[in-house]
Amino acid sequence: MSNDIKKDHSIGEGTGAAAGAITGAAIGSAAGPAGSLVGAAVGAIAGAKVGGTVAEAVNPTEYNDHFRENYRTAPYYRSDRDWNDYSPAYQYGYDGYRSHAGRKFEDIESDLERGWDKTRANSRLAWGEARDAVRDGWHYIERRVPGDADGDGR
Repeated sequence: MSNDIKKDHSIGEGTGAAAGAITGAAIGSAAGPAGSLVGAAVGAIAGAKVGGTVAEAVNPTEYNDHFRENYRTAPYYRSDRDWNDYSPAYQYGYDGYRSHAGRKFEDIESDLERGWDKTRANSRLAWGEARDAVRDGWHYIERRVPGDADGDGR
């Protein structure tokens, strides 16, 4: 296993663990402070597994290369935009899936929309323009991760 793959796997597990801990703590808070601690611990373990699964299923370099080579043929592509506009949207799809693995894109789309302005970097795409690229990135991963929640193959 190369160092880059090990690094991608570790980053995936770390990101998944953090997202899982936050979600688990929120769910566990219904049972009080002790529930928050237990929920955070269980969520971190589950999140690390999901993050590691994404990192194993989708190499971030291959993911990026795939979209860099194909974004101009996507139905939502606009010729007055370039890779620097679309790249943050694809990255957001990748990161969003890792943070919300097991959920359908449509179920968390409003959350993604609210976060787009903070995430878009120098992209000139408004959410309405970026949405389909984010969804493409999401579904690219979803098709490769076992147990895909959507199963729609888009």
